[in-house]
Amino acid sequence: MSEHLHTLSVEFPAYRVQLRELKASDPHAARLMEDYEEVNEQVLRAMEGLQPMEALAEVDLRKKRAQLKDQIARALAEEVNAA
Repeated sequence: MSEHLHTLSVEFPAYRVQLRELKASDPHAARLMEDYEEVNEQVLRAMEGLQPMEALAEVDLRKKRAQLKDQIARALAEEVNAA
């Protein structure tokens, strides 16, 4: 399923090492990443019909995933610029 392509390692392929380092060194960023993966899994389950939900609820999850990704991108940019 294409939603697997939304994992953080695929979304930020050039920064896989930095993502691991950021997760290990920054508890807030680690929590954002965990939240992202949880929301991404919920979207996947909704798309596959394993977690039935209304269309608007799925849209809200997708928006939340995008917001989390933006926050992770900012934290990652700060980490890369600090190095």
